[in-house]
Amino acid sequence: MSPSAVPISTANGHYFESDLNLSLVGLGVEYPPFLVGPEALETLANRYYPPSTALKKVLSINRFTGIETRAAVGDVNHPLVNQANAPSIKELNDLFRQEGVRLSVNACEKAIREWGGRLDDITHIVSTTCTNSANPGFDHFVVKQLGIRSSVEKILLHGIGCSGGMAAMRTAAHLALGSSYRGKPARVLVLACEISSVLVRSELDSINQDQETRVGVCLFSDCASAAILSNGIGEDEGPQPIYELLGWKHQIIDDTEDDLGFDVDPLGWKVVLTQRVPTLAAAAVSPCFQDLVNSVPSLHKDNKSPIAADFDWALHPGGSLIITGVEQAMNLTPEHLRASYEIYMKYGNSSSATVLSVLNKLRESDGKEWVVACAFGPGISLEMMVLRRRKEAPSPINGSGPNGANGVLHRDEAASNDDAVNGNAIPYTNGSTTTAEGPAIENGHATANGTSTEAVSTATNGVVANGASQVNGAAIGDGENGPLSSLPVEDLD
Repeated sequence: MSPSAVPISTANGHYFESDLNLSLVGLGVEYPPFLVGPEALETLANRYYPPSTALKKVLSINRFTGIETRAAVGDVNHPLVNQANAPSIKELNDLFRQEGVRLSVNACEKAIREWGGRLDDITHIVSTTCTNSANPGFDHFVVKQLGIRSSVEKILLHGIGCSGGMAAMRTAAHLALGSSYRGKPARVLVLACEISSVLVRSELDSINQDQETRVGVCLFSDCASAAILSNGIGEDEGPQPIYELLGWKHQIIDDTEDDLGFDVDPLGWKVVLTQRVPTLAAAAVSPCFQDLVNSVPSLHKDNKSPIAADFDWALHPGGSLIITGVEQAMNLTPEHLRASYEIYMKYGNSSSATVLSVLNKLRESDGKEWVVACAFGPGISLEMMVLRRRKEAPSPINGSGPNGANGVLHRDEAASNDDAVNGNAIPYTNGSTTTAEGPAIENGHATANGTSTEAVSTATNGVVANGASQVNGAAIGDGENGPLSSLPVEDLD
């Protein structure tokens, strides 16, 4: 502990030094080339499954999640989701080995390019995924394709779902501090990758067979994101930090193991979700935030402690009720959560890879000096981190933003055969769905094309059919026959 450490009492007795000298010096995000709208799920459901009450509810929910498009490795005609049966775990693994590794390599290359260091200077790699469990892990193949030395220290985290990106950052920070204690440099490559879109048939199978209202099929998307964490040792002038890490906290919400999960299934993984999740998550944020703030001496100026509104928030957008629930619980405004809303609307929930994408988006605009990053995962686990951003944080370079270069297409571009999966690209065309241009956010609710609504409901092309809406999890309308359900509908880890 350095002389600059100022002990501050907290609930768990932990406190951080005033200067950990840990910083993010590179960020990279890679989304796949396809953006699919809500109509894609409906198309697949109508192709392969008979009408039913459960399916009707799910498809209605799908129209009003607030998500306008989701990033996917293929479009609605991708062969893997158009077989007679849902793809097997082997087929899913083969796809991840191809597409997941490709996305991961591209995201890592963006982060490394922004950092500007040498591959041989990378000391550790901390990776995570919840949509692949092969051995060796996908990180092994990413290292080979990047050309990083095989002796680099690797850690692959599993079983932590949507909190995985934050957990990987926390693990990287501890590794870097261990190197600092030994007086050695640490440059830790953090990687999160998820391929969720191809689980659609497995989820639809369960909806059809068990008549369950499974909302995960309406939310998840594909992405890889990466970061370089440095402890500053061995740098002369070095790269300018994007964010400095000030402190972090991990906790488990007691007796919630059965509320949120991702169970192994012969056809992939199946989401476990209860109605309690949004309420449990929102209620846990405030005490966690207070304890974390109390543990970081540098946040306290003139004997005053900061409040939640003093920070920008990079909240993992697990669903609209998660975002609005935290917004209300912490007395925030949509502006505090602008990056979370935008990523959610444009790309959906990409599980562990999403929070780094939100941090990447957040730096593109001016904002507050301090940032809280927060995510929830199975357990229910809560990960929270407080960061300080440079006053003039570098913008994403060379396409390192979510819609950048290296194969990620803008909405008016068509996918080439090189960008497609298994060479079966069908170009995404404007008009099949719409994405908000300068999304309006009013009262915590995302809206399409600058048009605000009272409901957390963004329909295809931004039109809410016949007034059907969903407010705080109630009154899910089908646009024709009024309410179908009073369930909380679209919030996952």
